[in-house]
Formats: sequence, structure tokens, C-alpha cells
Amino acid sequence: MTGSTEIVGQETGKTSLLIRRIVAYVVLAILVFISLLPFYLLFINATRDKTQIGIQWYPGSALIDNFKKLFAPATQTIFGNVYKALLNSFIVSACASVLCVYFSALTAYATHVYHFKLRKFADTFILLIMMVPTQASAIGFYRMMISLNLIDSYIPLIIPAIASPATYYFMKQYMASSLPLEIVEAARIDGCGEFRTFNTIVRPILKPAFAVQIIFTFVGNWNNFFTPRLIINAREKYTVPLVLSAMSHAGPVERDVAIFYLYMVLAILPVIVVYLFLSKFIIRGIALGSVKG
Repeated sequence: MTGSTEIVGQETGKTSLLIRRIVAYVVLAILVFISLLPFYLLFINATRDKTQIGIQWYPGSALIDNFKKLFAPATQTIFGNVYKALLNSFIVSACASVLCVYFSALTAYATHVYHFKLRKFADTFILLIMMVPTQASAIGFYRMMISLNLIDSYIPLIIPAIASPATYYFMKQYMASSLPLEIVEAARIDGCGEFRTFNTIVRPILKPAFAVQIIFTFVGNWNNFFTPRLIINAREKYTVPLVLSAMSHAGPVERDVAIFYLYMVLAILPVIVVYLFLSKFIIRGIALGSVKG
């Protein structure tokens, strides 16, 4: 009887586990469908004429015409150079993300490896900076850019983005869990300089964290609207969010919802490419960069 009871209990446990898994997969499938549905409708509407925009489930036949309208001279005159805006956003996002991740990692390396008196103060100060919203310093930032003659320049979009407290803390936690100090000490004994130690020994260890943060910072800078709207006035220097804003606020005569959707699709593609290129590092990077229990 005891053996039969155990067998029945095991079968019941397996059945219960199977049911839980099925429920979990169904819930996940529903969530994936809800998440991807807006993107699917976006792609579908990009292939339709402006008179056919709505909730449609199959592609239209106006994709080529929408491309012609999007890159037509009239569109460039009204909304700015849509092709160059993609290039501008890519340059700004790529430079800002690479510099941000590198210097944040360098700062985290300094506070992780060196034991100096103001170490805790530096951590607290960086944390306080993270709590200050960008809008709070917008007026002073704008006046400074005017005094430095940097209006309509990409420098204010790239250089300030280097200081990212969130990236710094992620890098520091990653180093705490994956960078033994013995490696750094061994490099010092061998006569390796600090910058060479970081660039040749530490940086390869941080590759997963670099990949994760490049994705996050690239997307953040690609979608950044506030700072470019503050700094950029010339249409030829518009970034993607500025062009999309101009399209969405156009009058009834200039507005063409179809090319707006098409440009949104084109704006999403570089982010997807960057994500697919670096996605293999995300799970490993986030897991190793988490706080150790």
C-alpha cells in the first residue's frame, strides 16, 4: 500500500507540474502576442495607403509608393532629410553609447580596485547625480551650450551622455562578481600599467557587460528627444525623434500617416540590428552583473 501511495503521489506531482508548465506557456504566449501585436500592425500600416490606415491583418500594396513619398524632395523640405536623420541618430547613439560604456567601466574600475578615503563619498555622489532629473538642469545646460557656441552641434548630445550613473553601478556590480582583484595585482607585479591592465586584461572580462550596456545606452540615445529638441534647430541636423515629431505635428495638408508609419519602421530597424548582434550577451551579462547574495 505504501509503495502504491508513493507511485500515485509521484504521478499526481508530475501531472500537477505539467499543468503548471502548460499554464505558464499559455500565459507567456499571450504576453508575447500582446507585445508583438503593435509592431505587427505598425509594419502592416507601413504597406498601406493613408486612406487605409487602421487595424489591418494583411499587408497592403502601397509600400513602394510610401517609400517614394518618404524620400521625395517635398518631404525633405517639410520634415527634414529623413535619410540623413537616420545617419545622424546612428552617429550620435553609437558614439555616445561606446564612450558612455567605456568611461563608466573605467570609473567603476577605479572605485572597485583602488581603496582611497573618498571612495564611499564618490559612490554616494554618483548616486545623488542619478536622482537629479535631466529637466531640472535644462535651462543651465542650454545657457552653457549657447555660451560655448555649441547649438546645432552633436557634441552636447554625445559628451554629457558619457556620465551615466546607472551604467557605472551596473559595471561596478559586474566587477564585484566577476573580476578577481588578484588578476589586477598580478598584472601590476608584472609591470603592467593601469590603463594597459584595464584595456588588455579587464576589458575582455567585461565584454558581456559592455554588450548589455551598449544595447541599453544605444536605445536610450536613439530614442532621446528632449536634448536634441533643446539643442538642434537646423533641419539638416535633425535626429530621428525630431523628424517623427515634425511628422506627427504636421498640418492636415502635409500629414501622411502612411509615411509616418513607414519611417517608424525604418527607425526601429537599427535598434533591432544592434539588439540581435549583441543579444547573446544579455542573459549572461545581466546574471553576472547582478548583486551577489
